[in-house]
Amino acid sequence: MKKLWGGRFQKNTAQLVEDFHSSIGFDRRLYRHDIRGSIAHARMLGKQGIISKEEADQIIAGLEALLEEIEAGAVRFSVEAEDIHMNIETLLIEKIGEAGKKLHTGRSRNDQVAVDTRLYVKEEIIKTRKLLFELLETLVDLAKEYSASIMPGFTHLQIAQPVTLGHHLLAYVEMFKRDLERLEDCYKRADVLPLGSGALAGTTYPLDRHMVARELGFSCVSENSMDSVSDRDYIIEFLAAASLIMMHLSRFCEEIILWSSQEFAFVELDDAYSTGSSIMPQKKNPDVAELIRGKTGRVYGDLISLLTVMKGLSLAYNKDMQEDKEALFDGVDTVQKCLLVFTPMLASMTFKQDRMYRDAGKGFSNATDLADYLVKKGMSFREAHHVVGNLVSYCLSGGKNLEDLTLSEMRKTSDIVAAKASSRIDEDVYEALRLETVVARRLTYGGTAPRQVLEAVERAKEYISTAKKTLED
Repeated sequence: MKKLWGGRFQKNTAQLVEDFHSSIGFDRRLYRHDIRGSIAHARMLGKQGIISKEEADQIIAGLEALLEEIEAGAVRFSVEAEDIHMNIETLLIEKIGEAGKKLHTGRSRNDQVAVDTRLYVKEEIIKTRKLLFELLETLVDLAKEYSASIMPGFTHLQIAQPVTLGHHLLAYVEMFKRDLERLEDCYKRADVLPLGSGALAGTTYPLDRHMVARELGFSCVSENSMDSVSDRDYIIEFLAAASLIMMHLSRFCEEIILWSSQEFAFVELDDAYSTGSSIMPQKKNPDVAELIRGKTGRVYGDLISLLTVMKGLSLAYNKDMQEDKEALFDGVDTVQKCLLVFTPMLASMTFKQDRMYRDAGKGFSNATDLADYLVKKGMSFREAHHVVGNLVSYCLSGGKNLEDLTLSEMRKTSDIVAAKASSRIDEDVYEALRLETVVARRLTYGGTAPRQVLEAVERAKEYISTAKKTLED
């Protein structure tokens, strides 16, 4: 096959090089973006008189027909044509003849691939944000449903203080909100038209870059032609945002894996989102959550791969940058597939509220509240902390919880370490130690009290509503 760039070459490309050099095996998925960019470019060339209007119309009609044929599966791409750009141009020339050879006037594959990938990243950011909105809505609905359901809160994977399940779920709402905002911010960096930069130095043709930007939906045009063709920050930024999404999903999956174990038994996964064992008939495995946790490393790898590719490249374009697409495509596919399966898995889970409540009472999770009780009775917090620590030690030796102690036991044990402590402990201490009281009293903004959880749910709903309108606009 004669190369469109082959004028100065005396030999055909070696077959090994054809296979090694070609990217059509993976960049073929950019065909819509490439044709869309080419149509806008051709229309601008016609308007500017760089080619005739008739030629521009012929090119546009040919590209539109070619798009329909590709969508219908009637087109076979060629390895010899190297990439999606050369394949489209070769097919166009075959379809419309000489006019097709004028499409590439005033552009290079360097700025062409940049516009294709920017269009692709913008499109995938929107898709990913929509999936995040679906997850957020599921989380908010669950947080409202379980706003008063008490469970143990952990630090160091040790029972720390009781919280509500709704509050726990809202923690992930905050994580995914930040992910939405990062993607929105990344969109701004992708929303810049590079087409018209040529290979690296611009072009001698009187291109109207702003016209092309308007037609393709870009908010602005790039300021420097060398940066335009060598910038992949927007891809790296997307992969960084995707990595954080995956990290948040992975953390959540880790908890689901723990919670679904017999040791925790806080949740039961729906059969549709679980698998069994080929040898152990009793097993119900959280394979979906485990796979998401595992695929997080894959997206991290995509990010690190591209950062490594770009770290030593001099200006402007280098062939190394062909490696951006497989990392990008894999990152997009992985994060979107994980979001697609995670949301219904979460929505279909059964939360075992009785088990959560029972475990919330373990591990002296109300110890801090006993210290706070003593502080309200006039004791310094440090002294109260010491008193409660001794009471916990006494309970451990006797196999009791704090609320199991008699008033005399509390007074006697606390008296050992704090003068007049006994006079500070009254019958109302038992109300202070109730899990419902412990949770309900945490009324600070953003706290775990059911009232605060419901207020946070309403704020989250308002956030989602406003953010979705921004996405639609």
